[in-house]
Amino acid sequence: MMKRLFVLTVAALLMLTGCAREPVQTGNIMVIAIESEADILDPQVAGGWVSWRINRQIFEPLVDQDLTIPSSEATIPPLRPALAQSWEVSDDGLDYTFHIRPDVQFHDGTPLNARAVEYNIRRMWDKQAPQYSARAAGQTSFVWKFVDSVRSVDDHTLNIRLTQPFSEFLRMLTQGGNGSTAIMSPTALERYGDDIADHPVGTGPFTFVERIRGERIDLERNDDYWGTVPTIDGVVFRPLPDPSARTAALRSGDVDMIAVPNPDSIDNLVSEGYQLSEGIPPHTWYLSFNMKDQFTSIPEVRKAINLAVDREGMARDLLRGSVNPAYGVQAMSAGGYVERRDVYERDLDKARELLASVGLENGFQTTLITSTDGSGQIMPAQMAEFIQQNLAEINIDVNIATQEWISYLGVWARGMQDGVGMAQMSWGMTSPYWLYIVTSSELQAPNGPNVGYYNNPALDAAMNSAITALDPAEAEKFWKLANNIVSDDAALVPIVNDKAPYMLAPYVSGFVSASEEWYDLTEVRLEQ
Repeated sequence: MMKRLFVLTVAALLMLTGCAREPVQTGNIMVIAIESEADILDPQVAGGWVSWRINRQIFEPLVDQDLTIPSSEATIPPLRPALAQSWEVSDDGLDYTFHIRPDVQFHDGTPLNARAVEYNIRRMWDKQAPQYSARAAGQTSFVWKFVDSVRSVDDHTLNIRLTQPFSEFLRMLTQGGNGSTAIMSPTALERYGDDIADHPVGTGPFTFVERIRGERIDLERNDDYWGTVPTIDGVVFRPLPDPSARTAALRSGDVDMIAVPNPDSIDNLVSEGYQLSEGIPPHTWYLSFNMKDQFTSIPEVRKAINLAVDREGMARDLLRGSVNPAYGVQAMSAGGYVERRDVYERDLDKARELLASVGLENGFQTTLITSTDGSGQIMPAQMAEFIQQNLAEINIDVNIATQEWISYLGVWARGMQDGVGMAQMSWGMTSPYWLYIVTSSELQAPNGPNVGYYNNPALDAAMNSAITALDPAEAEKFWKLANNIVSDDAALVPIVNDKAPYMLAPYVSGFVSASEEWYDLTEVRLEQ
C-alpha cells in the first residue's frame, strides 16, 4: 500500500524555516486519529489519557516507564531514568535525591538543571511560590501530598524530603492521566503565564508547531533530543470522535493510525491488511456509586447492581473481544490486583434477593452519567445502554445523561449531585495508589477524584499501611487487602478492562503496545 502524502501547513513551514514558502509534501509525518478533542497542552493541568498521549511527546518527568517493552513481556512497565539520570532513596524512605541529566535543553534553549525542576515542583506544590498554579496543584496533589521540602543541592542535584514514607512515589512521577509531573521550561512559564498552554515548551522528542482546535495538533521532531531521536519527521494528532470517521480516514490513507476502532470493524480491517496492536494497560471502565443517594448508599443495592451487570456479554457481544470482563477493582497491570468473580460474575437471582432484603424488589429509578466520547471511554453511550438493559432485569430504571468528554470531565470532578446514583469513568494506573486516589475519604469531591464520597475507615487504614510500607512485599499485601475491602463493600462497579486497541496502516512499523495507556513514538517508522 502506498504511503499517503501529507501536506504541511504554511504555518508549520514558517516555524520550521523562518520564512514564507509554498506548502510542500512529505511522507514522513505520522498522522494519528484520536477519539476526542484533547485538553490543554499544559501537562501539569491537563486531564485524560488522550491529552497525555500528546503532552508526553513534548514533555518529560523525572522518572519514566520503559514503553518499548510489549505487554506480553512486561505486565507492569519497568521504571527507567528520564530527566533524572539516577536517584537514591534514604533507608527511612523520606529523602529522595535526584541527579538531573546534564547537557539537556528545553525546546526554547533554556538549560535543564535542578533549579528548573524545583521551579516546576513549586508550581504544583508550594502555595507561597509566585509561580504556584492552583489548577496544576489540584491535578497533581496526590503525587506531592507527602512532600515536606524541595531543595536544589547544586546545579544537577535535587532533594525532595517527604513527611512520611510513600512507597509509590517514583511510580507516581511517571503517571499522566489526571495531570502529570512533567517538567516545563521555566522561561516559557515566566513569559507566557496563564497562556502557557498555547506555547508548550518541554524537553521531549517532539516540539510543538501548531494547534487548530477541533482539527489538529502538529508536532515536529526534536533533532537535539537527548535520548533516541525519532525516525519520523513529526506527528499530527487529529481528533475524530466518530469511530466510523476514524476508520474511513485510515482506509483512505488520510491517517496512519487510529485509536479506539469500532469493535465491529476490527476483523475486517485486519483481513484488509491493517495491523491490530493491543495490550493489557491498567485500564478499568467503571462506575462510582453516590454514597449520599437514598438508594446507592445501601450496600445491598450496590452489591445487586454489581451482580446484575453482564460483563462477559458486553465484552463478547457489544465490544467484540476488544476488552476483557473486569473481575477486580483494578486492572491486572496494576500492583495489588485481586480477582473477585464471587462478587462480579453475573447472578440475577442473588441480585433480586439482595434488593428484596431491603424492600426494593419492585426496584427504583436512578440516573447514570457518562460521556459521549473521550479518553479511554471506548463506546460510553452504548455501554451505558447495555448496563441500562442489564439493570432493567432487576427492576432498576436507569436514566442516562451524557455530555461531550471535556465538559463531562468538569461535571464528573465536581462529584455526583442529587438524583445521580452512578457516575462512569475510565481510569487506572500501573500504581495501586490509584485505588487511594478514587476511594480515599481524604479525596472526596470536589477536593479529589472520589466523586461518590465513599468513606470507609478500614479501607483508609489498609491503604495507609500500603503507602507507608518500606518493604514492597508488605505494601503489596496491604494493597490486596484494600482491593478486597472495596470489592466486599461494592464501593465501585468495575465493568471491563480495555485492551487499548489501535489499528495501524500496513507501512507503519516499530509501534509497541506496552502495559500503559500511552505510548512511545521514537521508534516508529513509516516504510515507503
